[in-house]
Amino acid sequence: MAGRVRQPIDEAAFTRYLENELPQINQIKGPIELKQFGFGQSNPTYLVTGADGRRLVLRKKPPGKLVSQTAHKVEREYRIMRALEATAVAVPKTYGLCEDASVIGTPFYMMEYLDGRIFEDFAMPDVGADERTRLWRAATETLARLHAVDFHRVGLADFGRQSGFYGRQVKTWRTICASQEAVVDVETGEPVGRLPHQDDLVRFFDDERMRPRDRATLVHGDFKIDNIVFHKTEARVIGILDWEMSTIGHPLSDVCNFLMQFYTASEPQTGRFSTTSFLPGQTAGLPTAEQLVRWYSEASGYDPSRDLTWGMAFNIFRGAAVAQGIAARQAARQASSEQAREYAATRGSLAELAWKLVARARTEKEEEEEEDDNNNDNDNDNDNDNDNDNDNDNDNNGGKKLKSSRL
Repeated sequence: MAGRVRQPIDEAAFTRYLENELPQINQIKGPIELKQFGFGQSNPTYLVTGADGRRLVLRKKPPGKLVSQTAHKVEREYRIMRALEATAVAVPKTYGLCEDASVIGTPFYMMEYLDGRIFEDFAMPDVGADERTRLWRAATETLARLHAVDFHRVGLADFGRQSGFYGRQVKTWRTICASQEAVVDVETGEPVGRLPHQDDLVRFFDDERMRPRDRATLVHGDFKIDNIVFHKTEARVIGILDWEMSTIGHPLSDVCNFLMQFYTASEPQTGRFSTTSFLPGQTAGLPTAEQLVRWYSEASGYDPSRDLTWGMAFNIFRGAAVAQGIAARQAARQASSEQAREYAATRGSLAELAWKLVARARTEKEEEEEEDDNNNDNDNDNDNDNDNDNDNDNDNNGGKKLKSSRL
């Protein structure tokens, strides 16, 4: 919901921009009413209502010296949303990008306001069981639709490298964590500090032998239920929000982000909301993670099951790093969300859960390699049996090999 403006802007300068710089068809007349949304942890987001009641959304970089130079790229958000407008992926229509920081202090863009439903509680407690199932399926198929986009055809071939996604991610998050842990609270002087098992986690994810095979699609980077706008009365997606972390990458990363609540359900300190609703059988109509993976596989043609534990461990580590970043922005007094303190407090528990999943991923890898070895041994035994059969045939036919006949 949009409410009190926590990070004010120059409304007079912004109104002049709206009236003079946007194309005539998209103009919105002042005086304007400005409210700030509670969602959007890093890029402040505002509801803009014109004198005629028309509504648009403003999304901007935060003010001040930024903790991370790799985040807050509203220009990238604008570019991918603009490119996807011509595809089957539901995104808000964009109206203009302003890179001139002199207007309201930082670059920003304008987009369509989508009048729909956003579920902050992913269990969707206010809908019935049947609709809950259909909403989750719609979200799953929307993700598959995004991953099916040909990034060459929509002009995004240079939106990211097309190989080595997880290797780059490990390097990036190692660097980000190092900068975030050193941020000092402007009032207390206390540093944000390291995540539990931070170095061990990075070493594990840096092991190429353990990583999933490369794949390359457009990825959202933070695909989850509260970044999706659903139709007000129908079980369909009308828009995906918050494209700040989008790139070309491995589709597994989006799948794991989408399924995260199913893995954190038994860890009460890993989220703002209780996730016990995601324990098996607790919520009528809520699909299981296995069902969602099946729907995704059917719609996309890619089955992520084999790499799911590794991917989930990395995703939860990344979630811990994001929470650490929110703690760093909070320490620097740059956090833009009312819930920043709650998110920041989850970083330790998320890192501990990631470490548990690393142990499971190691076990699964060992079992997988043992199974592959057994299959290879069986194949070799079968080859030897075939050789013996051929030798017997040759003996029975005077040492001459029989010519095969085609029936």
